[in-house]
Amino acid sequence: MSAIIQIKNVTKEFKVLNRREGLKGSLKDLFSRDYKIVRAVDNISMNIEQGEIVGYLGPNGAGKSTTIKMMTGVLEPTSGEILVSGNIPYQNRAKNAQEIGVVFGQRSQLWWALPLIESFKLLKDIYQISDSDYESMMHLYRSLVDIEPLLHKPVRQMSLGQRTLSDILAAFLHNPKIVFLDEPTIGLDVSMKSKIRILINALNKEKNTTVILTTHDMGDVDALCQRIVIIDKGKMLYNNDIEHLKGFFGSYRTLKIRIDGDLKQQAEVIQKSLPEFSVSADEEWISILVDEEKSKIMEVLHQLQKSHEMRDMQLQEISTEEIIKKIYEEGVE
Repeated sequence: MSAIIQIKNVTKEFKVLNRREGLKGSLKDLFSRDYKIVRAVDNISMNIEQGEIVGYLGPNGAGKSTTIKMMTGVLEPTSGEILVSGNIPYQNRAKNAQEIGVVFGQRSQLWWALPLIESFKLLKDIYQISDSDYESMMHLYRSLVDIEPLLHKPVRQMSLGQRTLSDILAAFLHNPKIVFLDEPTIGLDVSMKSKIRILINALNKEKNTTVILTTHDMGDVDALCQRIVIIDKGKMLYNNDIEHLKGFFGSYRTLKIRIDGDLKQQAEVIQKSLPEFSVSADEEWISILVDEEKSKIMEVLHQLQKSHEMRDMQLQEISTEEIIKKIYEEGVE
């Protein structure tokens, strides 16, 4: 069985004007032919199977959005091949749009002034969903989330979390084969993030929908993704499951300490005294990433005790977030 998304040696280049400063420069730019070529996506290949949830990760400007725009048919690749459900997306945009759902950058596809149920009915007509399929999806939605209080509420009166939840339901309404989710939990509280993740997982399992997820929230990755693809500067750095990735970093441990005072300031002091380690702080702990092949945990603790009085400590396996951060900084061999 062939993959639902096939990407082979895809490159996307943009021609960008070398702009000059000032009013005179702007006038000259009107007639300038001084362009440079920017390669946003550089020779990427991957296959995605039906029913997979794939995390498509990378720092800002890595080329994630450009790749997804090519998969949705908005952009045409400069070179290489893309097939989505057997179609070339940019040549069959209408057919491709029928088989995908999107939630991008909190740009809602819902009608702002209308109650949610009216948006759903409009989408039913746009996608030509049969009455029985529509009722089946609404029944599924009612079984997964408490949707009744939202159905007759205008979208403009919803909270951010309610709007995001509604947008995800709208994206799945026509039972697409693939759904693209761009930062679905950004700005949401812990409770709503959990509800959104449970909903995405349930819809994926119930409908066997392929989900492509771009996010900077590693909680989303851990809760949803079976596989991750990491790109940076247009190049693919990694394409495999998370556990395989953690195998690369088996000798790493996170030493967490709790000390008195402003933790962010204390973390900066520790970073200066231990420049070879990655040090960060949250509201409760200072975290120090230690490669035990190079440094022993007890040696690091001994060094810290000389200058800081510790109230508590923990030792944890390296987290997905720390792994991704290291890959962004150093790459993967």
